[in-house]
Amino acid sequence: MNRLLRTPALRGAGLALGTALVVFCLLLSVRYGLTNTTWQTVYAAYTSPENVTEHLVIRTTRVPRALLAAVVGSSLGIAGAVAQVLTRNPLASPGTFGINAGAAFFVVLAIAFMPARSMTTMTSFAFLGAAIAAGLVYLLGSLGSLSPLQVTLAGAATAALFFTMTQGLIAGHEARLNDALYWMAGSVAGREPAHLLAVLPFLAAGWAVAWALGRSLTALLMGEDVARGLGQRTALVKALAALVIVVLAGGSVALAGPISLVGLVAPHVARYLVGIDQRWAIPYAALAGATLLLLADVGARFFVAHQEVPVGVVTALIGAPFFVYLARRGVAES
Repeated sequence: MNRLLRTPALRGAGLALGTALVVFCLLLSVRYGLTNTTWQTVYAAYTSPENVTEHLVIRTTRVPRALLAAVVGSSLGIAGAVAQVLTRNPLASPGTFGINAGAAFFVVLAIAFMPARSMTTMTSFAFLGAAIAAGLVYLLGSLGSLSPLQVTLAGAATAALFFTMTQGLIAGHEARLNDALYWMAGSVAGREPAHLLAVLPFLAAGWAVAWALGRSLTALLMGEDVARGLGQRTALVKALAALVIVVLAGGSVALAGPISLVGLVAPHVARYLVGIDQRWAIPYAALAGATLLLLADVGARFFVAHQEVPVGVVTALIGAPFFVYLARRGVAES
């Protein structure tokens, strides 16, 4: 596959530039919003903090929100990259395979029937829902040939099933679940640092395992027989890869709701830059996912005058044309 960055030196430089871009997007997220602030205000909020609205908004709202967007975007990017390798399907992502929808359903279930719940409980329910959805996609896909089209259709059916069940649950518990409607559209707003800290260890473990599997996933792309010939334990690699997808998708949903299509777009950006070597593609997908979600969140604050929209709306507007483009091309693998 053609790639833009062909040498290790260029790829290393690209990682440095990508990291700098994420930091720049973090600063943009802290600087811009409905409350008018300046760069001087951002600087003063930490160097000489005062009990004024602008400083409080920056420290207690925008900084946690920006960090959460970066973490969730990275997690979705990595989950999408691993899913596309595992299924050898360029349309794969936690959203298109219904994994996000399954996690969201179980989180809403917890909200509806467990009034006293912790973030750990919500995350556990999200993991359970993501695992059940992933298993259902595999089961439906295995009824056919497990071809990319078959698995994509199974994912679409699973997403539709869990979305319908979620809407029914919300309709039956409207008063209790009214606050969940905004979260269901995908939002990084309104979360406290404690929420992120509760889920971050799981996500960090998922990042580490995904990166450690980089060489094995690259071998798997060449076919199972080739991977076995190279000494890879393919069954174990697949199981760990599936676990990574469940953990990263479930944790992301627990934090920010079912944000769509970040996990589809980010891996394609990564492969365009560095090719199929997952030792490089996975960190690049993380940076691309973080950048995309941070920029989408900034855009969501100005999408409608004097009112924010859920960031999931913006990512859908960005990602939907890309999904249609891939589907029309009928790409078997990138």
